[in-house]
Formats: sequence, structure tokens, C-alpha cells
Amino acid sequence: MTSRLNPYISFAGNAREAMEYYESVFGGTLRLNTFGEFGQADAPEADKIMHGMLETSSGYTLMGADTPPGMPHNPGDNITVSLSGDDVDELRGYFEKLSDGGTVTVPLEKQMWGDEFGACQDRFGIYWMVNISGT
Repeated sequence: MTSRLNPYISFAGNAREAMEYYESVFGGTLRLNTFGEFGQADAPEADKIMHGMLETSSGYTLMGADTPPGMPHNPGDNITVSLSGDDVDELRGYFEKLSDGGTVTVPLEKQMWGDEFGACQDRFGIYWMVNISGT
């Protein structure tokens, strides 16, 4: 297996909802493991997500988990996920779904460098950039 870089997002107790949402956006296979499955069955966070991983047919891998008690959580200010490529319909579809219920910070449109680009913050506070090359 080659090395790969994957975004890993920390959530404030809603990792299951968020990861299932991303599965509805991108498709693929979602695997979720709770704290309870890893030896903390009686803990208050037993049903929270210790590790989640979404692998898509497009080759994307997105990971996420609920922030354990006692650890700081600062949503949206420490990660931006970038999607890029030349499949116009696929990338526009992702942008539409990700911005639904969120905030568009840069409309998806032709930019001075020649590509179509947009940015948004989704309903979970995560920032996304979409760059469609050659449009």
C-alpha cells in the first residue's frame, strides 16, 4: 500500500450523524467503531464514535471521531477539506450537497486561474474547497 493523506475530523458528540451524512454525499463504505466496542462499555461515551472511516469508490478516505471527554474541541477552525479534479458533474454535486444547510463562503464559479472554484462551511462547521480544473 502506498502512503496517503486523509483528513481526520473531530466532532462534539455527533460524529455518527456527520459521518453518515458524508456517506450520503460521497457514497462508499462507512465503518464506525464506538468507545464501548473498545473496552469502555460502561462509560457515558460508550455509544460515541471512537473511530470512523468512509472509503469511497472515487478513492476518497475521510476519517472522524467524537472528541473524548476532557479534550478541547474547536469545530471548523483547524481543518479544511479540499476536493479537486476534472469531473464537473461529480464535483458540482458534492458542492451542492455540502453547502446545503451550511454557508457558501465563495460561490462555485470560474476563477482568475481558469478553474471553477467554490468554498463552503457545511452544517457541521467543516470548511470545504472544491476546485474543478479545466472548466
